[in-house]
Amino acid sequence: MNDFHDPTLDTGPADGERRFSLVLIALFKGVLYQDRHPGQWQDLLDHQARIRDHIAPLGLTLMLDEAEGHAYLSQKATDDEEGELPRLVRRQPLSYPVSLLLALLRKKLAEQDAGGDELRLILSREQIQEMLKLFFADTSNEARLLDRIDTHINKVVELGFLRRLKGETPRYEVRRILKSFVDAQWLVEFEQRLAEYREHAEGDH
Repeated sequence: MNDFHDPTLDTGPADGERRFSLVLIALFKGVLYQDRHPGQWQDLLDHQARIRDHIAPLGLTLMLDEAEGHAYLSQKATDDEEGELPRLVRRQPLSYPVSLLLALLRKKLAEQDAGGDELRLILSREQIQEMLKLFFADTSNEARLLDRIDTHINKVVELGFLRRLKGETPRYEVRRILKSFVDAQWLVEFEQRLAEYREHAEGDH
């Protein structure tokens, strides 16, 4: 008799617990995308009520957008400073250029949605560079400016709002989770913010 056991064939309670744990770990590590991890995404949908119960005592809430296909954990806001728990989700201060780039990318997503274009928004590195160059004072050192802009692009990639695509020509997909962080109300004030950005740039030079 063959006693070989294939753990991938497990479908009992132990396997269910493992899948729940893996989804929870994935959420604690960052954003879970449906298109990149369809199996875990389905596990998330199957266990979302249990996940919400599990993270609630930690002061966290599950931000799940089934239409856009992404999910992440967010710290619950509270007015009670004494009762507030230590933050598990780290806040990252953003520089002016990175904030500006996020604003411009969010506006691109809004324009795409208004035009009814395809779901994915893909931009070349040159397109992103040109978007940002408009808000920087003229410089005699073009190469240095582009290097600085590439640093800001890399930061946005690190934050998870841009994803590098494979290929010889640098191209990036704008992750639609950006809509969750830069909401519609923020976009209403976008033109005013751009004016402030322009003043900021002029004041720096």
